[in-house]
Amino acid sequence: MLNNTNTDNKLIILLNAGGVIAAYVLLIISLYKSTEVPLATKGFWGIGVLMLTISLVNFVKYLFDARMNNDRIRQLEDAKNEKLLEEFVTEVKED
Repeated sequence: MLNNTNTDNKLIILLNAGGVIAAYVLLIISLYKSTEVPLATKGFWGIGVLMLTISLVNFVKYLFDARMNNDRIRQLEDAKNEKLLEEFVTEVKED
């Protein structure tokens, strides 16, 4: 189950990275093709910037969620290991 969540986050991060790349490509095409800047091009730039912003926010969110998830798992494993060591030490003292 843990691996499935990690795979889901990787897929979402990949899709968001694709959105960022698509937004950059649209902006580059718009800048390359326009010598004058009519209103339609300004709208195209605005949509590209909006897509880029949304993708970057999602990208950072999922990276942060993945990092927090890994930190929680590490904390749980540390607590489990500490409990096992404590039980081992108490067993040794009792013998």
